[in-house]
Amino acid sequence: MKKLSVAKLAEIVKSKREEKGLTQEQLSDLTSINRVMIGRIERENFIPSIIQLESLANTLEFEIVDMFIEKQETNSFIALRSEALSENEKEGVEKLFTMMLSLRQQILLRSKFKNESLNYS
Repeated sequence: MKKLSVAKLAEIVKSKREEKGLTQEQLSDLTSINRVMIGRIERENFIPSIIQLESLANTLEFEIVDMFIEKQETNSFIALRSEALSENEKEGVEKLFTMMLSLRQQILLRSKFKNESLNYS
């Protein structure tokens, strides 16, 4: 499974921005992304929405798919129990982790949206 690499995104955004001679403020004007959020992206402290990611990719001329890396498999099941889990248990745990991560992502996105909404008020 592929996942967005915030480290790779931060590196590309900063290097492409500097390559084009843009300040964070200028990039903000071109992408309609708050300058503070651009700084946070460059510091690996913010995950942009899909619309923001598209805007950055179009403005800075990079491929979005290049920001995704293959997720390394970890055996997180061992941390849950010392003995091996059955296939059904593994599926259940994987679904639980997926739901937890999705919920966390939703909470983060909502708080980011709320913060951005306050900046425009």
